[in-house]
Amino acid sequence: MDWQDRITVNPEVLVGKPVIRGTRLAVEFIVELLANDWSEAEILANYPGIEHADIRACLAHASY
Repeated sequence: MDWQDRITVNPEVLVGKPVIRGTRLAVEFIVELLANDWSEAEILANYPGIEHADIRACLAHASY
């Protein structure tokens, strides 16, 4: 997977933090949810604008 297709950095959005493309959801926020025992299903249910591949991209970016 190429996380760069799904993660973007724009100084005008969240002070330039990496976010899921087309959202204002920061990579660090998604990783924090996972670290706090949120399941992927819970994240997708609470944030319907994102997909499984977005969560995988967040993890890939975090490990970059």
